[in-house]
Amino acid sequence: MIIAVDFDGTIVEHRYPEIGKPIPHAIDVLKQLMNDHHQLILWTVREGELLQEAIDYCAEQGLYFYAHNSNFPEEDRATAGSRKLTADLFIDDRNFGGLPDWGIIYQAIIHKKALKLSFNEELIYLEKKEKPKKGFFSGIFK
Repeated sequence: MIIAVDFDGTIVEHRYPEIGKPIPHAIDVLKQLMNDHHQLILWTVREGELLQEAIDYCAEQGLYFYAHNSNFPEEDRATAGSRKLTADLFIDDRNFGGLPDWGIIYQAIIHKKALKLSFNEELIYLEKKEKPKKGFFSGIFK
């Protein structure tokens, strides 16, 4: 899974342009996701020297991202155009509802495959049932 992760307010507390205190368990969970073979992208408003400071901070903690503010490491921000990413999941403190605890984030990600499998099994089960002779809405609108 490709996971885009914000820095300020998500990995560390908001102190921009400084680097804030670490948010509990953020680095540990991200390192475990990296070990679980997820592709992590650092997705932040930081650019230039401030971005490099965030990259270095994470590297000092043993956390390495596949790319920074782009889908691929080799993309040049000056010529890449849009900063919109192709990611399966975004982890950001500005999410609707805010940033959940990192333990909850990890559990949701590792169970996502199980939920998909369960959903697929349900689809297989539904396909074995006899198909209705009328349209879906025929029972609702008489």
